[in-house]
Amino acid sequence: MVEVSEKAASELKSLLQEQDKQDYSLRIFIAGTSCCGVQYGMSLDNDISEDEDIVEEKNGLKIVMNKNDIDGLSTATIDYIEGPQGNGFIIDNASSAGSCGTSCGGGCH
Repeated sequence: MVEVSEKAASELKSLLQEQDKQDYSLRIFIAGTSCCGVQYGMSLDNDISEDEDIVEEKNGLKIVMNKNDIDGLSTATIDYIEGPQGNGFIIDNASSAGSCGTSCGGGCH
């Protein structure tokens, strides 16, 4: 299932506390696809549907996914990166990598 790095979990817990949203979950979803692969999205959410969602607990966080997205997210890893262009959360899923080439202008790198 979905993995959450310790760094990402720590940053998410801090974010939830800063925004006074300790009762919220992290929703991850498939936002679309392109020639470069699957595009993912994340949001803080407290509207969980027992009929449509799956909830997992990872590193002390509740992770919510729509049942329709579970196959595409089953090997995903959520991480937090810090770099010269800024800091942020990423979802990496090597099993869903696309074949980026001239058809999309090679702008996926």
